[in-house]
Amino acid sequence: MKNTLWACRAVLALFIQGAVARNVLDLSEQVWELQNPTLNISVRGKVPSHVHLDLYASEVIGDPYYGLNDFDLRWVAWANWTYTSNIRGLKSLVNSSTTDTFLLFDGLDTFADISFCGQHVATTDNQFRQYYFNVSSILSACNSTGLPELRVDFASAPGTALAIAAQPGQETWPPRVEGTFEFAQRQFVRKEQSDFGWDWGPAFAPAGIWQKAWVIQLQPGEIAVRNSAFDIYRKGQLNNLPPDQGADWIFNASIDAINGIPEDATMRYRISGPGGHVVDSGDMTQVNNTGDVIAGVVYLKSSDYELWWPTGMGPQTLYNITIDVVSGPSNKAVASVTKRTGFRTIVLNMGEVTDEEIAQGIAPGNHWHFEINGHPFYAKGSNFIPPDAFWPRVTPQRIRQLFSAVVAGNQNMLRVWSSGAYGPDFMYELADEMGILLWTEFEFGDALYPVDAAFLDNCLQEAVYQVRRINHHPSLAVWAGGNELENLELSMVRLSAPDELGRYQAEYETLFLKTLLPAVYENSKGITYMPSSTNNGYLSLNFSNAIPWIPRYNNRTRGSMYGVTEYYNYRYEQAFNINSYPVGRFVNEFGFHSMPSLESWREVLPEEDLHFNSSTIVLRNHHYPAGDLNTTNYHNSSLGMGEMTAAVTHYYPFINKTDPVANFSAWCHATQVFQADFYKSQIQFYRAGSGFPNRGLGSLYWQLEDIWQAPTWAGIEYDGRWKVLHNVARDIYEPVILAPLYNVTSGLLEVYAVSDLWSQVNGTATLGWIGWSGDALDVSSTGNSSSPLSSQSSNSSASPSSPSSSPPSSSGATITNVEFTIGPLNSTLLATIDVSNLIATGALDPAAGLFVANLTATGTPINGAGGNATRTTYVHTNYHTPTPLSRAALVDPGLAVRHDGDRGEFVVGARAGTSIWTWLSLQERDSGIVVTFDTNGFLLRKGEEMRVGYTVLGGESEGWEERVVVESIWNNTLSD
Repeated sequence: MKNTLWACRAVLALFIQGAVARNVLDLSEQVWELQNPTLNISVRGKVPSHVHLDLYASEVIGDPYYGLNDFDLRWVAWANWTYTSNIRGLKSLVNSSTTDTFLLFDGLDTFADISFCGQHVATTDNQFRQYYFNVSSILSACNSTGLPELRVDFASAPGTALAIAAQPGQETWPPRVEGTFEFAQRQFVRKEQSDFGWDWGPAFAPAGIWQKAWVIQLQPGEIAVRNSAFDIYRKGQLNNLPPDQGADWIFNASIDAINGIPEDATMRYRISGPGGHVVDSGDMTQVNNTGDVIAGVVYLKSSDYELWWPTGMGPQTLYNITIDVVSGPSNKAVASVTKRTGFRTIVLNMGEVTDEEIAQGIAPGNHWHFEINGHPFYAKGSNFIPPDAFWPRVTPQRIRQLFSAVVAGNQNMLRVWSSGAYGPDFMYELADEMGILLWTEFEFGDALYPVDAAFLDNCLQEAVYQVRRINHHPSLAVWAGGNELENLELSMVRLSAPDELGRYQAEYETLFLKTLLPAVYENSKGITYMPSSTNNGYLSLNFSNAIPWIPRYNNRTRGSMYGVTEYYNYRYEQAFNINSYPVGRFVNEFGFHSMPSLESWREVLPEEDLHFNSSTIVLRNHHYPAGDLNTTNYHNSSLGMGEMTAAVTHYYPFINKTDPVANFSAWCHATQVFQADFYKSQIQFYRAGSGFPNRGLGSLYWQLEDIWQAPTWAGIEYDGRWKVLHNVARDIYEPVILAPLYNVTSGLLEVYAVSDLWSQVNGTATLGWIGWSGDALDVSSTGNSSSPLSSQSSNSSASPSSPSSSPPSSSGATITNVEFTIGPLNSTLLATIDVSNLIATGALDPAAGLFVANLTATGTPINGAGGNATRTTYVHTNYHTPTPLSRAALVDPGLAVRHDGDRGEFVVGARAGTSIWTWLSLQERDSGIVVTFDTNGFLLRKGEEMRVGYTVLGGESEGWEERVVVESIWNNTLSD
């Protein structure tokens, strides 16, 4: 039923928004042909589609994702292609005196020349704009004896980009400002930038009618709605600033029409709440009708509406709002728009830290955190990239599966990364429904861009269309101008051409402040805008200025903190050095790449390529940098493979399988373990920072999902399988956690309890050392400085915790219990352990075991809607290994697994020792099934049992439950 509903929403979008249109033809229902006469190709085409998909469906090419087809199919991207259709169902083919005929395209990718009945209609050059054209006169003069032909010619995007860049006088930039991948000069093209290649994806640069399209015929007085904007905000609210949460709501609606809105038109509204009951209705006021756009306002009583909250913070209450455009003596509806929305405020607070907050222990400078309905919260999540190189293949079911994993993974925010494509309507609808905040960016990234008048106007039209289309969704968290523009591109200019920094900085402001900011501010009062994803915030924000935002850039005061950071470091030996991690208010990107599983590789590679030195696998690794973010070599893809291999061989036992495929599979899995280990180390550090002076309130790792089967930074593989990363991130994003932070410089292990709840949490932590044999280790010795510290965190949600300056003396006990209190949205230090001293005095053999901490705490779950939430028990386990597992004295933990069919769970036990990175998986015969386990990659002590639920995402294999296997990192040491 859900599949049918989504299909109907897509097909009937025009009818929903403009029900009185006399004749609307959905172009996806017409017969299309795809042609390239030069290549002697003529096959069946589709709308929406891309050329690659239609060639694949007609067996002209193989699966674009198979083998090295991302290289072998480059000829498709360099060629020009034509889609043609003889349009059936048109009325008034000759006499159009009383009928206006329009073409409406929601997306043309990208350089398209449109003709109708043999006459030129228009040329387009932007994948992200909606286009509509009046072809009434062309249809009236059409001399065709048959059906009129609609023809769309697509020019090669890579070829056109090179031609534009080669024009006399065209703008250039200093070296390395454009992040170049397979195709160059993408910054001149308003097309998905990752279509030109990226370090985690292929370069297909597809072409086609990639979104829905229609022919619309209208009689005089009839209109069709092509776009609309609903804006809900608090009275007196201004963009980027926290509003008065007690103020009433303002609802502003505007409708973009085709064919002209009647002069006497007015607007009515109707708001239906959960269950369909009408909450409010009436006439809108301050109606302004320009002929193409009609807008109106209504004031709504705050107490009449329940708030929308992100997942984990309250209910996702949604309302249907219908706007009727009425005209004539009978007030007949000439157009009607219904949208589902929610009442909420979301602000990215970049305001100055107050003196009162500084007195509480927060570092001076400016904030950088999100507030939902007036409440600061910890943003837990990841970065969302295009889930496919060909967007017509991205279905609501695919997004629902991903978003279900997001919610199951304790994430409340995704950054919809720029340099991809703007998310489809159904993606935001699902986010509204599931409570996922979507940090949204305009599609510019890792480059500087032209600022000639034509380019700026093209970008403005794109931005206005997208802002108006997306604005009503409560899941929309923020608009950013683009990706890494200040911290990377302008920094590159500063390094390579410092004398030209002023000019390029002014050009940057021309596009991202003087063009895109007004597109947001003029269409919404309820959303924050910032010009770049990574930034130091604003130097000032003054709404009396035409452009309120004055960038801070590097105008920072020593000792103060500003903005958002990101972190990439491919030197494996620094992976767990917390001193190398950024200390900031928020971290929006960080990560390390890993291999997909053997099951994913088998989807795109023949058996003979399933080995480490496979040239196909090496070439599918598009990560070329070596070293840190600013040391780049784009000519040696083996460097990326080397980074993974160095990390695995340094930190984990040597993989010793005699079967080459099994050895390859184990190596792939080990790269995932390192990736997860590295991310866990960072996330727990950033989360503990909620109680540090930097008051860190967000971490979004790179990246949520794969675009294809290859080595990437993803935590979810292309077919939906969870890598080790997604399982571990799910654990470390639990509401209340333990975070052991080891300082390699001092040799001190500090153990923190962390909570992102909005109320105080009380609990007990058990801390101790466990041997690989499963027995407790006695680490008491003369000079042992291992000691618990009493909790010192404040109960104020604005106050970071502060460690005790004089910890109690050590008891020397092997197992220590620590009672603690964590303030709201905070962390508290439980213990400081001098590990280097324990090793130096011989009290601890670092190879013999690991430090383990268990937490049991009670607190009140976040319930932004109020009510009497019952206190909940939270449990968490974390650990620290004092030496890499490659040098640890691991033993066979004696793992066993059985399926409890009555409860739909697997029961995993360790009979002989401590099991680390315990992993449930399917046998090769069951590899066609995609299963996610409720927990995986976990620690299991001797004698413990873990019950693990599961979800089948796809595939079939009878009896697979009885064949599930369990292994740990110890299995790497075994030959098969």
